[in-house]
Amino acid sequence: MTEAAALDRSQAATPVPAPLLSVRNIEVVYDDVILVLRGLSLEVPQGAIVALLGANGAGKSTTLKAISGLLKTEDGEVTRGEIVFDGERIDGTDPDKIVRRGIFQVMEGRRIISDMTSLENLRLGAFTRSDRKVSSDIEMVYNYFPRLKERTGLAGYLSGGEQQMLAIGRALMARPKMILMDEPSMGLSPLLVKEVFSIIKQINRDLGVTILLVEQNARAALSVASHGYIMEQGKVVLDGTAEELRDNEDVKEFYLGGAGDQRKSFKNLKSFKRRKRWL
Repeated sequence: MTEAAALDRSQAATPVPAPLLSVRNIEVVYDDVILVLRGLSLEVPQGAIVALLGANGAGKSTTLKAISGLLKTEDGEVTRGEIVFDGERIDGTDPDKIVRRGIFQVMEGRRIISDMTSLENLRLGAFTRSDRKVSSDIEMVYNYFPRLKERTGLAGYLSGGEQQMLAIGRALMARPKMILMDEPSMGLSPLLVKEVFSIIKQINRDLGVTILLVEQNARAALSVASHGYIMEQGKVVLDGTAEELRDNEDVKEFYLGGAGDQRKSFKNLKSFKRRKRWL
C-alpha cells in the first residue's frame, strides 16, 4: 500500500465528531395554525461561533426559542423534526432543564431585570448552580466587562451597551456549554457594536463556549463566525463558511450593503429577486 493510500484510509477511518447542536428538519407552529419554520436544519460544532442571518420575519428568533424551550410561552411548539444537544433530544423539554443541560439564551432586547442591581442580575444567571464558585465567576465577568463593576445602581439606569454587556455576563454566570444570542447589536452605536462583538469572540476563544448568533448586522456577525446560515421564510436557503458567505454575490447584495461588480442597478436590488433566486 502506498503512503498516500494509507493516509487516505486512515483519514476515512477517523470518525467525524458529532456537532454539539443539531436541528433536524423542524417545523414550528404558533396557535395551532401559523407555520413559521418549514423543515429547518442546521448544525453547530463544539466550540464554534455560527451565525444565523436573514431578514425580519424569516424565523431566526423562533429558531432560538425552539432550541431553548421558550416557544411554550408564546403558544408555539415544534410539531415535526428533532433538536439534539450534546447527544440528547431536547425538543419538548422545559426551559429550566435546558439551561441545566448547558444552553442559555441572551434574549433580543436584553431582558435584564431593571429594578435589580447589576450584581443581582449576574447572581440571577447562576440560579441553576449549586457550587460555591459564583463569586469568582462574577469577577470573571467583570474582567470582560469592567464597566459593570463600576455600575452599582439599578440595572435599568445602564446604557444600552452596558445592558447588553450585563445580559451576556448573566449568561456566562450559568457556565453554559452554549449561548444563543439574539440580536446583540440592536440599538447600539457602531463603536459599541464593534466592542461587543470583539468581546463575544474573546469569550468564545478563552472559555470555549459555543455560540449560535442571530444578527441583522451580517457584516459584524460574519466577522466573528466560522460558519453561517441564511434563512428566508422559515427555512435555510444558503449556508457555508463565513468566508464563502462574505464572497457570495447574493449575500453581498442582500446583506452586506454591496451589489458586487455584476449588480449595480437599483432594479436588480428588488427583494423579490432574492426570493425568486433562493426559493
